[in-house]
Amino acid sequence: MFLQVLHSFKKLYAALVRRKRQEDDGSESKLARVLTLFDLTALGVGSTLGLGVYVLAGAVAREQAGPAVTISFLIAAIASAFSGLCYAEFAARVPKAGSAYIYSYVSIGEFVAFTIGWNLILEYVIGTASVARGLSGYLDSIFDQKMSQTLYELFPINVDFLAEYPDFFTFIVVMLLAVLLAVGVKESTLFNNIFTAVNMITIVIIIIAGLIKVNPANWAVDPSTTPECKTAECGSGGFMPFGIAGVMAGAAKCFYGFVGFDCVATTGEEAKNPKRNIPLSIVLSLIIIFLAYFLISMVLTMMAPFFVLDANAPFPHVFEMVGYVEVKWIVTIGANFALCTSLLGAMFPLPRVLYAMASDGILYKIFQKVSSKTKTPVVATMLAGFFAAIMGAIFNLHQLIDMMSIGTLLAYSIVAICVLVLRYQDEDMPEDISNASVLAKMFNSNRISGTNVTTSAISKIGIVMFSILAIVLCGLITFGDIIDYPVIQISATIVVVAMIICIVAIGRQPISSVKLTFQVPLVPFLPCISIFINFYLMFQLDAHTWIRFAVWVIIGYIIYFSYGMGHSIEGKHRKEEGNRQMRSVEKNVSQYQETTGTYKMTLKE
Repeated sequence: MFLQVLHSFKKLYAALVRRKRQEDDGSESKLARVLTLFDLTALGVGSTLGLGVYVLAGAVAREQAGPAVTISFLIAAIASAFSGLCYAEFAARVPKAGSAYIYSYVSIGEFVAFTIGWNLILEYVIGTASVARGLSGYLDSIFDQKMSQTLYELFPINVDFLAEYPDFFTFIVVMLLAVLLAVGVKESTLFNNIFTAVNMITIVIIIIAGLIKVNPANWAVDPSTTPECKTAECGSGGFMPFGIAGVMAGAAKCFYGFVGFDCVATTGEEAKNPKRNIPLSIVLSLIIIFLAYFLISMVLTMMAPFFVLDANAPFPHVFEMVGYVEVKWIVTIGANFALCTSLLGAMFPLPRVLYAMASDGILYKIFQKVSSKTKTPVVATMLAGFFAAIMGAIFNLHQLIDMMSIGTLLAYSIVAICVLVLRYQDEDMPEDISNASVLAKMFNSNRISGTNVTTSAISKIGIVMFSILAIVLCGLITFGDIIDYPVIQISATIVVVAMIICIVAIGRQPISSVKLTFQVPLVPFLPCISIFINFYLMFQLDAHTWIRFAVWVIIGYIIYFSYGMGHSIEGKHRKEEGNRQMRSVEKNVSQYQETTGTYKMTLKE
């Protein structure tokens, strides 16, 4: 009985950790390769540089960082760049549709891959719904809230966890976008390029018009000489009124202004020369996005004191203050175009992830169907659009935004872990034949130059230990008072030292011999820092977000264990290989028995 249970657990474990093979099987993708470097960069910029330009800079400056919001954006850009570099390496290694889902499938295993893919679906659905709801709210504000008031009077929803009224405008916008995406990638990319160009022109107009009205004195406001400014609201004044804590809190919020560039990595089967263009477009997108955020926040905080900014619509408000009414309306129109590009960028990867998971057999086959005319996953696009439209119609913007972050951060963390795992392993690694001590192997004191089973195992153990220690440190920082309690300080110091030892042990191991068109520099330091930052930001999310996340994951696991595990293409291939090997063994045994029987008969004769 015990042996049967043990055998069942071994089979289950083997199914959970089976990895997708990286080699090309010779099959050509059904998706059309039409996206150029310009298209991919525009997609990354358009999907990321949306409402954040017009809202995020003012909100962070007003509530968290003051004029030092520029530093907050710099810190957030560096943190995002670490994840972006990891995405770029995987795009060069695995140019397939599916983003972090494929990356984790190749390097970690099927169960983790399904978890990441399922979370990416949540991220893109909520992202699409929230941007559409934001577009509805922005247009509603132009018409003095008449649309929302009418819908609330006609169709009130008296449920605490839902919106006050069903937003039919959001539903219609998302469904129209789904139809646009279903028509064809090239056609939808053309609209994205046009909207992104209008968005960038609007940003340039804001910067140029704002520079005419800048006043450097607004970066040195003294609360004691400002009657309309309460000390609590303005902090200590100056460039950094809320101190380093305010800058870091602002950076945590600004980080979400960079979420979206990963949609470029989902276009691996639709990009021309993906091994070159996808990594390059990710890097270019992040540079353009950071420069836009930095200049926008600099101009905004120099045009007026940060404490008079409108957190919801800062630029129309500040341009009206300085007498530039025409620019105010240009900004308003540009914001609507920006929301359209963000909406396209948020929804564009969703059907591609569904298509990739269905192609691997771990989601229902209906998502795998590709139109012979448009060369797009039509069914996946329309069903995903309908789901996002429903979410956008029945939840308000704040509820949607609260549900967005956790899947993104977890995906970023897994991608960084995958970079580390693949960097320190090769296919068909030899066994370790050295007699060195455990400590010598841990730090590779014998200077072994090629990967083997032991060096790969040491690197994986180091990655796991670093991740666990990073979670512990995030818990100490978030829930423990490091400043006032020496015990917490000592504990945090020990954990940091242990994390450094893990990084050194990982870095001492020989690296993979695989040569890529793009590789993350300073491995393992940069991926490890990315893992820690992402975990820290996940710890900043509230309990309700974690509960909703847990419910979503449970639904996904029910689908995986009831359907995906049994229908996995990789699992079927392995089962067929096992059957072939078994038939070969049976054939050899049969031949041996026949030969032995013949030999015995010859001896008797």
